[in-house]
Amino acid sequence: MKFCSLCGESVEQLIPAGDNRRRYVCSSCEHIHYQNPKVIVGTLPLYEGNVLLCRRAIEPRKGFWTLPAGFMENHETSLEGALRESEEEAGATVINPVFYRLFDLPHINQVYVFYRGDVAQGRYQAGAESTDVDLFSEADIPWTELAFPVITELLKEYFIDRQSGVFPVRSSSIERLIPKP
Repeated sequence: MKFCSLCGESVEQLIPAGDNRRRYVCSSCEHIHYQNPKVIVGTLPLYEGNVLLCRRAIEPRKGFWTLPAGFMENHETSLEGALRESEEEAGATVINPVFYRLFDLPHINQVYVFYRGDVAQGRYQAGAESTDVDLFSEADIPWTELAFPVITELLKEYFIDRQSGVFPVRSSSIERLIPKP
């Protein structure tokens, strides 16, 4: 960040009074520009024992499979965002949603929140960010073509949970996959 989004003057990095971290602070209006993690919200959509996956039409990981998910918008709850993303990416209305999984990815400043739910009437279709959307049985999941580590971990946990019929809420961190320089 080089310039203040409020007044256009230059910003500098310093620790504001009463704070403990370096922040971008405007040298003119003294506005503090906080930079916080992005929240990604999504669903684990299910229909008749199968999982609904989307093949990405956009980068990153274009052409790989994922669950419908995306950035949470202002003025929506995490559940509202997850349901919106399911409609946008998979053309699916997810019903009976239940909070299922939280991932922290501190190395890329992201938090992932997933809800488990059912695909209403088994209806789905590819949205603008998906080239294909399809239901997969556990045996048919394209494990080597999954877009992100959170998706792989979530699906593995789901299939284990499904065996017992118990679906605990889990929270964990995925640490940096590439060593820091």
